[in-house]
Amino acid sequence: NAHTTASDALWAGLPVLTCIGETFPARVAASLLHAVGLPELITRSLEAYEELAVRLATQPAELAALREKLAYNRLRTPLFDTERFARHLERAYEMMWERHVQGLPPAPLRVAPLPST
Repeated sequence: NAHTTASDALWAGLPVLTCIGETFPARVAASLLHAVGLPELITRSLEAYEELAVRLATQPAELAALREKLAYNRLRTPLFDTERFARHLERAYEMMWERHVQGLPPAPLRVAPLPST
């Protein structure tokens, strides 16, 4: 699992490889990679992880393309857009408050995506 380390690496422009697991901590890096638009860096076995690591280490053009994709996506996806995240969370709070004022019970909410900042 990686949590902050994976987030920091992605923000710094370093592609992160992960082997997804079954527990929450073992799935965090995969969630981060999905959020930044790099699901191709998620593997499902240690063998696949090793194959991908070796391939990227020996194929500099492929690694460079992933770095470029990350650099582009990093500034356009919600993962690192703190202002948009805060607005989205505020909208969720507003929706909860509106339900409360209407006397409705708590329920799952779907907040529509917001434009980037």
